Amino acid sequence: MTSTSSETRPFRAADLGTLVLMAFSGEAPDGDMPYLLAYTLGDGEGGPEGSTAAVVELLRNNGLSVGEQIVDGARHPSLPLTLLVEAGQAVVNMPYFNAQCTVPPEWLAAIGERGYAYFLFATRPWPEAEPGKPVAPESLTAFAGDEEVLNSAAHALLPARSLRG
Repeated sequence: MTSTSSETRPFRAADLGTLVLMAFSGEAPDGDMPYLLAYTLGDGEGGPEGSTAAVVELLRNNGLSVGEQIVDGARHPSLPLTLLVEAGQAVVNMPYFNAQCTVPPEWLAAIGERGYAYFLFATRPWPEAEPGKPVAPESLTAFAGDEEVLNSAAHALLPARSLRG
């Protein structure tokens, strides 16, 4: 008799590659929206395909689906994904992903108005957007607005928390 193993391979953070967090704001029908974009450079041990698979696994392990569904963090308090905004920085935390980035003043104004940010975690690598290097607005729009990127990403509304409460 042959049996199939139900054992799953343990998650390996090294497969994710370099993860990046970027903040920007954009016009929405009801005012400016603060966005946070997380992505991999695709430089994990398995290359771009391995990084994509690892990001998908990371998202699913943390209760985020890939596709067009938006998870509202305010309605799902058990979601293991948090946003801290403090001293001009946005800090996103979830198991195997802790990242922070400096946010522009217009982003801070938008999050002050809304109380939350639109978080997009792309599963498709973006190796051209390396940390510490400026990203042209056209390049950001082309990547973050690409239908393939949007349809293969996790989407969440993250309530902003601060150390001051």
